[in-house]
Amino acid sequence: MLVGMLMFALNDAMGKWLVASYGLGQVVMLRSLAALLILTPIVWHAGWQNLKSVERPWMQFARVFFSTAEVFCFYYAVAYLPLADVMTYWLAAPIYVAASSPFLLGEKVGWRRWTAIAIGFVGVIVTLEPSSAMFTMPAIISIIGSAAFAFMLISGRFLRGTPDSTLVFFQVGGAGLAGLVFAPADWSPIASTGDLLLLALLGIVAMAAHMLVNRALKISDAATVAPLQYTLLLWAVVFGWLFFGDTPRLTMMIGAGLIVASGLFIFIREQTLKKRERILPAIPE
Repeated sequence: MLVGMLMFALNDAMGKWLVASYGLGQVVMLRSLAALLILTPIVWHAGWQNLKSVERPWMQFARVFFSTAEVFCFYYAVAYLPLADVMTYWLAAPIYVAASSPFLLGEKVGWRRWTAIAIGFVGVIVTLEPSSAMFTMPAIISIIGSAAFAFMLISGRFLRGTPDSTLVFFQVGGAGLAGLVFAPADWSPIASTGDLLLLALLGIVAMAAHMLVNRALKISDAATVAPLQYTLLLWAVVFGWLFFGDTPRLTMMIGAGLIVASGLFIFIREQTLKKRERILPAIPE
């Protein structure tokens, strides 16, 4: 999980570097193409029938829509904002999931988690730095993108019977098609072989990160490895300073602290309730 988070951070840093020189649609399209080259043998081995007969086709479409919106929003946001700021917004996604789960998933959320959700939203507001200039386009796109990521996570809960390789194939394919549509509008000639390799590595590194995280979740329980996702913020601060000269703002650090604390509490609370649900039915009345 730790190596997977490092790979995601590297992917994000390379993406920020590339969108400064190349079109958003171009970057997403080439990223997706490289990822599909890695994914295709995996899907072939698993069997193409998994792509033909899928559960809840409309929910599959919704997940692809949200995942594609999330990718475009992310790369747009990092073109204008520090990497750590954008990552802070994205780490708020589990808070959005918890807040919407009573309405979309029918899950019960108690006062403890509602308190944590409120603290998480305060963290987002602190990170935005409330002022007359807080609603800049990159900041708005960041909020929309993190919300799209949250809805992608929620739709994934309805598709637990779909193999991971199928979900990722549709996700990458949808982003690739969208990139293909928008790429001609802002296409820039690739300046060097090094940039071409970076564009290819963008997709390959992202796929490696997904594989590492999935492997971590298979060989250990989620309660052990899932909290390690917040190391992504540490890498975002390091890479932002190292490659782009970004110095973390105090408000970002405070907001990130509130968001991470809120997210960890929500996760630990959910794990505790799941364990209680498994134990109580075994207790004789």
